[in-house]
Amino acid sequence: MKSTYIKEFTQVELNNPILVEGFPGLGLVGKIAIRYLIKRLGAKRFAYLYSPHFPYFVLVNKKGDVRLLRGTFYFWKNKDGANDLILFTGDSQSQTVEGQYEIADRMLDFAQKHHVKTIVTIGGYRMEAKEKPKVYVAATNRPLLNRTLQAGATVSSSGSPIVGTAGLILGLARFKQIEALCLLGETRGYLPDPMAARSVLEVLKATFSFDVDLTGLNEEIAKAETMMTRLQKIEERRALQAEQTRKEEDKKTTYIS
Repeated sequence: MKSTYIKEFTQVELNNPILVEGFPGLGLVGKIAIRYLIKRLGAKRFAYLYSPHFPYFVLVNKKGDVRLLRGTFYFWKNKDGANDLILFTGDSQSQTVEGQYEIADRMLDFAQKHHVKTIVTIGGYRMEAKEKPKVYVAATNRPLLNRTLQAGATVSSSGSPIVGTAGLILGLARFKQIEALCLLGETRGYLPDPMAARSVLEVLKATFSFDVDLTGLNEEIAKAETMMTRLQKIEERRALQAEQTRKEEDKKTTYIS
């Protein structure tokens, strides 16, 4: 395999689809959001993306079978709305700059093939959220940006880079005549963050007027908060032990004048 390619194994006819991408990244916000949509909507997989720019190892399942790292496309037909969905997530982002561009370009070609006019990318925005995580947005045109702002998002600060596929798709989409926006949920970044994913999904569903119940994320949020509390207690104990050790060392120190 010398370049990124997409293997379709099911042919689908979709109605004005929107492609929503969520690779692993800060807080796994994008991946959590996409995986939740797939499960809640009952989306079906129909294509795989393979690339030599993914990390060089295979995944092994419980039966001992192996597979290459990949991205997966799913589809969902929206019987009650104007837009079907194509959902995409993967095992890993590209490990090279060239690969980031190549994967984004292949995804845009795939979007064109399926008559996608709008792409949404999802990621994390490193920030300690005081209460409910905010959602920052950047878009390729003003009408799309305004729709997202009305749905509760906040404009991304000027000069803030959007790293990886989530950002490159926005930059390259202009060359394919596809409009695109990026939704970034506030997250600490070092732990899976389902609360940030829920904030992003609330904006997404309000922007494009499709219905999905988000209460299923509550259990994941509770588990994440429990884990964070445990980590904070561990850190507090380590800090206390370090302070006690420092005091003991100070007592042993003798000063020679």
